[in-house]
Amino acid sequence: MSAPVTPPAPAVPATPARTARPTGYALVRAGRGSFLLHRRAAVVALVLAVLLAAVSVAYLCVGESFVAPSEVLKVLLGQPSGQELVVGTLRLPRMVVGLLAGAAFGVAGALIQTVARNPLASPDIIGVTQGAGALTVGSMTLGITSYGVLPYLSVAGGLLAAGLVYLFAWRGGLHATRFVLIGIGFAVALRSVTHLFLTKGDYLVAQQAQVWMTGSLNGRGWAEAAPLGWALLVLLPFVLWAARAQRTVSLDDDTATALGARLNRTRLGLVAVGVILASMATGAAGPVDFVALLAPQIARRMTRTAQIPLLCSALLGAFIVVLGDLLARKVLAPTELPVGVLTAAVGAPYLIWLIVRGHRDRGRAAGGKA
Repeated sequence: MSAPVTPPAPAVPATPARTARPTGYALVRAGRGSFLLHRRAAVVALVLAVLLAAVSVAYLCVGESFVAPSEVLKVLLGQPSGQELVVGTLRLPRMVVGLLAGAAFGVAGALIQTVARNPLASPDIIGVTQGAGALTVGSMTLGITSYGVLPYLSVAGGLLAAGLVYLFAWRGGLHATRFVLIGIGFAVALRSVTHLFLTKGDYLVAQQAQVWMTGSLNGRGWAEAAPLGWALLVLLPFVLWAARAQRTVSLDDDTATALGARLNRTRLGLVAVGVILASMATGAAGPVDFVALLAPQIARRMTRTAQIPLLCSALLGAFIVVLGDLLARKVLAPTELPVGVLTAAVGAPYLIWLIVRGHRDRGRAAGGKA
């Protein structure tokens, strides 16, 4: 008698393997979609937002006359107050220009440093702000002093300078060291052109241009804030695209190419967005040096992310400019210093430290290979 045949067990559908979540990230679901959120970067962004709000309130309160925070709040909410002139007319527009310019400098520095893969590649180091400044100062010496026109001239000058640097640095690809060195050369040359315009122009216009060249928020108002605000609003979709594109650019060329990325087009797009942001900020507040250098690197060290975080860079750039202008108004009161003087005083030592650290790291790497 044959043994009974056992029927086969029903097939169990294979369970798809779960993708390992990177360490330090949280999965956030939004409707039908989801995205990964870096926990530390989110906490840092929240802390920076709180600090920026605090320094903004202090900025509106402190000046030749102190205004109570309750009065500042009334002005911001549109309620009747006796401080509309001081807060709403004199301090608030100036602070808004500082916030927008600082955020633009921070994002511009982050994008350009990502493309160049070099912490020294900020707009004020590689000649972008110098190109914007040269064309702006040249236009001022020719009698074009309207703040409705100058920001657009700054963008044209910044794009032209960046285009020349990109063209001369291109040798079948964009080499980071060549890009920075050629940019530094153009920065020196364009700064000389700016000084030439100053010597040839009218004395009063030259004085005005000299103050503008140091990076100052003195006298800035809604006429300067409006074009910069609209520019940031228009560029917001491109910045969101850049936040995703910089992940690919941060990879090595072989890996990015294998993933199907068009590196040259992506790099050109990131540089273009960064140059426009830096040039618009320069046109509104002048070339406030070292903000685009400091903000991205400090943000990256605070968040410990693989890419430079754009949101934290923007918040930190705005914080540096507003705090710097607040200190510039009070350090030698009643004399007001341009905010660019304080940012340069902080940024120059940091630049020297980056250069020294770079040489030291290369020396250790060479010793390790030997």
